[in-house]
Amino acid sequence: MTATATDLFATHEELLTGALRAITERGYWSAYPESPSPKVYGETAAADGKAAFEALLGKDFPLDQPAEEWIAPEQSPFGVALDVRYPRTSVDALIADAAAALPSWRDAGPRVRAGVCLEILARLHKRVFELANAVHATTGQPFVMAFQAGGPHALDRALEAIAYGYAEQTRQVSSVVWTKKADTLAKTYHVVPRGIGLVIGCNTFPTWNSWPGLFASLITGNPVLVKPHPGAVLPLAITVQVAREVLAEAGLDPNTVQLAVDTRDNPVAAELALRPEVRIIDFTGSTGFGDWLEANARQAQVYTEKAGVNTVVVDSTDDFAGMCRNLAFSLTLYSGQMCTTPQNLLIPAAGIETEAGHKSFDEVVAGVADAVRAITGDPAKAVELTGAIVNDAVLERMDGARKLGDVVLDSAELAHPAYPRAVCRTPMIVTATDGYAAECFGPVTFAVPTASTAASIDVFRETVGAKGAITAAVYSTDESVLDAVELAALEVGVHLSANLTGGIFVNQSAAFSDFHASGANPAANAALTDGAFVASRFRTVQSRRPA
Repeated sequence: MTATATDLFATHEELLTGALRAITERGYWSAYPESPSPKVYGETAAADGKAAFEALLGKDFPLDQPAEEWIAPEQSPFGVALDVRYPRTSVDALIADAAAALPSWRDAGPRVRAGVCLEILARLHKRVFELANAVHATTGQPFVMAFQAGGPHALDRALEAIAYGYAEQTRQVSSVVWTKKADTLAKTYHVVPRGIGLVIGCNTFPTWNSWPGLFASLITGNPVLVKPHPGAVLPLAITVQVAREVLAEAGLDPNTVQLAVDTRDNPVAAELALRPEVRIIDFTGSTGFGDWLEANARQAQVYTEKAGVNTVVVDSTDDFAGMCRNLAFSLTLYSGQMCTTPQNLLIPAAGIETEAGHKSFDEVVAGVADAVRAITGDPAKAVELTGAIVNDAVLERMDGARKLGDVVLDSAELAHPAYPRAVCRTPMIVTATDGYAAECFGPVTFAVPTASTAASIDVFRETVGAKGAITAAVYSTDESVLDAVELAALEVGVHLSANLTGGIFVNQSAAFSDFHASGANPAANAALTDGAFVASRFRTVQSRRPA
């Protein structure tokens, strides 16, 4: 370990202090500007970042890991020719190198680890436009979303995890002289990491969903294997590259962070997950594989975010147009390919009361559908909200959803002016009385007629209790209804938003204030980010000797 490693904490201490304060106060705070404006990042930042991204295409990715072979598994939803080749390292080599890196990373201590982690974030921030292009090209996200969610917002979530991890490790003294009558003992409390961490990335939000687990494990002393989704490797390859550079410069083992790349035809996640040396797993993805990890990777502390049925209870509103616009934007953003997008709109069959008078069920659904049409009518503008469909499975689910009820608003194809091969779709709304209780990931929304608002609350409680959800929402002018839905949300453990009609949307969450997922329902067994997300990644082991 070099002097550089110890200096890094001082370099970034002010930032860490701000983050530690923010996780306590829970007000608005962000360390990384979310606007891609040249006034914020500089006149040439966007062009330089795009050029850096393009310079990686069609080549071997510069990563100093042993390679059994070089593979290029990614296919861009926009039809961009990526052809980036990554070193595929054997499972045995990954495990052996991570195990060898653990002692030095453990012994570095929380302050050095915090400094190193914060320096990694600082360098990732310098490459934010390069990362944005990588996220955009591999996920199909609109560019502004790719910049914000893939860059500043993901950095905020990573910083949040670092702050929680540092706080949990330093909440007590590291040593004490203990005296009881004639006996005096010197006691030392050692932070002992759990072991090798494994981060299994997702196709849609490779940095936002992976960085919290990555940095939660790193700050608590665990080396990490980063296993990207085969469709979105580049953003995490850049992450690993930066981490290894910082570690090496600090005189620490760069194998503290390694890339574990694979292909769809020859996956490696399950093999890695069952290795006894892997003691922590962070996973975002399908319920099937998430359930398998929880049931089979028994040697590890497993953190999962899986599928859920996000639900909106519509009872009444004093801003009908605002409600419809807000819901329409939430449904349209990234073609519903967000784990926070509403799926089920529970609406009394008899309709609802609004500031403009009574609206029938059909009128409520038509209001949302018309609002979707309004923001997707111009294809050139619409694709900057919808992005592209990430894979064919989304299209298959859309076809299946059409058979579950009456299609009130069908999904329309959008021509992307910059990417002629991109598959872009607007949201679809289906009136359904059955089949809506399972997640239908993608631009599909079910409008569900219920016997009453009370019945809607029962359906909400049943579906979320059984299948889970990341978000929930309610619209009502009746305080008793708002209270009843909030109570139901507490019972099934889902975060609730009420009466959103302006510029805040149910599928958005703010680091340092909003928790993402709760860990209290089947959709996720952990929350991003709280103390519980980091505290089990290490243990405190004490030693005593006479003073």
